[in-house]
Amino acid sequence: MASKKNAEYDPNYPPLTGGEHARIAWNVARMAKRGLAGESVYQGDLEAKVDRIIDGARKRYEKNAQQDKRK
Repeated sequence: MASKKNAEYDPNYPPLTGGEHARIAWNVARMAKRGLAGESVYQGDLEAKVDRIIDGARKRYEKNAQQDKRK
């Protein structure tokens, strides 16, 4: 059974484009690969990339929402 999409905007989980989904998936796969190498392997750079992608999506959504209000 398919669930309905939540109509309310959650700033912690902004809507992502297909490209943003792909970039996040790529970085998560790289994190998993590094995780196989060991627990002491640094992953902060990949986590920061994912955070930047999500921040960019949040800013894009808020910018588009403001432009829609003006119309």
